[in-house]
Amino acid sequence: MSISPFLRFCRDCLVRDDRAGARCRTCGSPRVVGHDELAELAIAHIDCDAFYAAVEKRDRPELRHQPVIIGGGHRGVVATACYIARIRGVRSAMPMFKALELCPGAVVLRPDMAKYAEVGRAVRDMMLAITPLVEPLSIDEAFLDLSGTERLHGQPSAMTLARFARDVEAELGISVSIGLSHNKFLAKIASDLEKPRGFSVIGHAETLAFLRDRPISMIWGVGEAMDRSLRQDGLTTVGQLQAIAEADLMKRYGRMGQRLFGLSRGIDIRTVDPRGDMKSISAETTFNHDLSKREQLVPVLRSLSEKVARRLKATELSASTITLKMKTADFRIRTRSRKLHDPTRLADRIFETGLALIEKEIDGTRFRLVGVGCADFSPAALADPNDLVDPGAAKRAKAEAALDRLRDRFGQGSIETGYTFRQAADFGVSRPARPHENNPASREYQTGSREHPRPSDAGSGPLKRL
Repeated sequence: MSISPFLRFCRDCLVRDDRAGARCRTCGSPRVVGHDELAELAIAHIDCDAFYAAVEKRDRPELRHQPVIIGGGHRGVVATACYIARIRGVRSAMPMFKALELCPGAVVLRPDMAKYAEVGRAVRDMMLAITPLVEPLSIDEAFLDLSGTERLHGQPSAMTLARFARDVEAELGISVSIGLSHNKFLAKIASDLEKPRGFSVIGHAETLAFLRDRPISMIWGVGEAMDRSLRQDGLTTVGQLQAIAEADLMKRYGRMGQRLFGLSRGIDIRTVDPRGDMKSISAETTFNHDLSKREQLVPVLRSLSEKVARRLKATELSASTITLKMKTADFRIRTRSRKLHDPTRLADRIFETGLALIEKEIDGTRFRLVGVGCADFSPAALADPNDLVDPGAAKRAKAEAALDRLRDRFGQGSIETGYTFRQAADFGVSRPARPHENNPASREYQTGSREHPRPSDAGSGPLKRL
């Protein structure tokens, strides 16, 4: 099926019309999309708009024009808010008292995760009807690869996506925003450009120019601390990164420098992986010789908890169930689980929960393997609300965030806690070197110049002094 790269059509009536015009000539809708590469692009990111709040408004029509906040929880935090509340400044992870100061008339509803999961599965099923290559990121968003589906659907991928969005609204009563591009990094950025009910496109030809004036904070992995460090070096825009050689960025920022180099140029070689639909995140280790003593097992538990926490953070999830797995010397498996009151993504809480579980198993039995896992995922915004009962929790969370930043820069083994420092030497724990464990993002963002030639402007820039 030969398709011209240029494509223009109406997102409402799905009629194709390559003639210029602000409105559809068939139905009069202003929701017309056109782009020189639209018929060639096939990597999409689909994100449900204010998902939890949208589901509640669908089920309670009287709330349609009211500000709705989903949250509350044990200590009061915003999970999400509808767009009416967002206009007034309400944001995810905001303390509920602050949200109500900004939006005093808001309707506050407790999350109904079972209902949201049901709607999320329905959206997922509709995605799978248009392509088998669906990589879920969370309950309400996913990457899709529609390469090669033009013949199946009898239309370009962009029109298939527009039909999908229209069908979701008609059948499920919620809306989605779509980003379409040539890789996952750019598709995810595009989906956030015109929310709600957006459909944004970033083509190959415009990638460098599109990114050039954007703030560096838009790059995946650049949090507040990294953004602050970059600002101290005089770097605020992606364009400034584009002017710096990869070696200079890596010299200054370590592993993160390689990611900054690639993503600032729109380079992302990840493929859409249907196996990304995680039911759990876990880490385990097999010992070189069987262990039975508390002082041997506890450091291992701490190390595994840190690995699981880093993977949670890398996937922007939190978990409400912690599971301990132990395999005895005679290959019998023991598993114990505990449900948390609030979801977490902190190694400290995962470890403390696992410690309570492992204490009951230390009875002289010799173990050849220990594992830690987590499940029952929620958005990261719901994780670890401020603990009024444990005033030291906030300090421990900040300390853990500092450790994460160091490990992101220098690798997993660059710094260790007192628990984990003695682990390998003293207790005979097998710890094979694995690049994806040293940096949880290295598998996600491989940006080596062997796969992608560097642009001609990749010389020295603001970091020349390095």
